Amino acid sequence: MSRAIAKTGPVTALGAMSGTSLDGVDVAVVNTDGHNILGFGETGYRSYSESERAVLRAGLGKWSGPEVEAAARVTEAAHIEALQGIEADLIGFHGQTLAHAPRLQGTLQVGDGQVLAEALARPVVWDFRSDDVTMGGEGAPLAPFFHFACAKYIGADRPVVFLNLGGVGNLTYVDPRFDRPEDPGALLAFDTGPANAPLNDLMQERLGQALDKDGETAMSGEVETGALELFLAEPYFSRIPPKSLDRNDFAEMVTLVRELSDADAAATLTAMCAAGVAEGMQHCPEAPSRVLVTGGGRLNPVLMEMLRVSLDCPVVAIEDAGLDGDMLEAQAFAYLAVRVARGLPTSAPGTTGVRACVGGGVVSVPEAQSA
Repeated sequence: MSRAIAKTGPVTALGAMSGTSLDGVDVAVVNTDGHNILGFGETGYRSYSESERAVLRAGLGKWSGPEVEAAARVTEAAHIEALQGIEADLIGFHGQTLAHAPRLQGTLQVGDGQVLAEALARPVVWDFRSDDVTMGGEGAPLAPFFHFACAKYIGADRPVVFLNLGGVGNLTYVDPRFDRPEDPGALLAFDTGPANAPLNDLMQERLGQALDKDGETAMSGEVETGALELFLAEPYFSRIPPKSLDRNDFAEMVTLVRELSDADAAATLTAMCAAGVAEGMQHCPEAPSRVLVTGGGRLNPVLMEMLRVSLDCPVVAIEDAGLDGDMLEAQAFAYLAVRVARGLPTSAPGTTGVRACVGGGVVSVPEAQSA
């Protein structure tokens, strides 16, 4: 590994993330020593075509077979295209999650890092989650160690919550008064419940739209409280964190709103996302100074207002803290790649429930460099 990256000092890392919303590939550069964020660099985005999205959707929930192989090829090709031409010492490649059941089969992110390493002629860190699951962790969420570095970067001196609302919602409680993310009490992280995925699926199925842009459909609807109560009765919400979800774990949400109008169904699914967050916030050890919202959910004014009404602290888009809500997850995997390359932990008992701090990850080096 010493031939691929220096053991100390700043590293220019390029991260890539393709989330469960299946919209596209985010790429972002972070300058870091694996501990502190030293600066942010270039960002980019490569959207999936409708045909590519269909291939990825066909692989969701599957662990093997031709659909999984096809999804892997789409993932690799899209990432190679997205990452080309951006200078970096190291690449962090998350891959595309197709299935996640840490207590059963494990976790599956498709895309081979060695394929990317050869195509891009740079070291690639990938398969971030498997070691965590092997050691008894949930394998998710993995961004919390980066969130800790972000809290330090923005100068937070009191607890703060990072709330990512992508396909699935996840929450990171950060106490920046600790020195290291692996310190007991520094972090608590878990999935709050479904976020945009069920709503996106509903909009695609009923209206042929990828999402409820600006919350316009939900804005004209009313929440069906009976469906909301059934949703909150799910056993997941009574589980003590850390805990995590697969994109399709709450697929029955769409069934709960099937008889509703488009507007009422959208409003109810949006309320379910906010209610899951409100339930999750009760696990925070201390009331946070504010909630910083990242991911596509922060662009939905209906969802943001529901969160503000249900939470007892300020709720703002993460841009209010000077960070990029579109690129935070890609930046996270750039940062984590450096930690993996330097043998530093990337998850801890408080973030995934893993038995002990673990670094995880596989480092693939182009054959020309490894010879």
